[in-house]
Amino acid sequence: MNPFWLLRAKRWLQNPPSPQRIKLVFGIVAFCITLAIIEWLGFWPDWATAERLRP
Repeated sequence: MNPFWLLRAKRWLQNPPSPQRIKLVFGIVAFCITLAIIEWLGFWPDWATAERLRP
């Protein structure tokens, strides 16, 4: 592990993020996981799928 990350973790522990920031991050992660599950189950609409173009 890079020592830079240890210093960053120390600063994060001294000044933790606000509860609103934590909720925001978890909300974004939950939204992304929901989109991935919808696509995996096959409910993603065809109009929202990008087509692969050959060069």
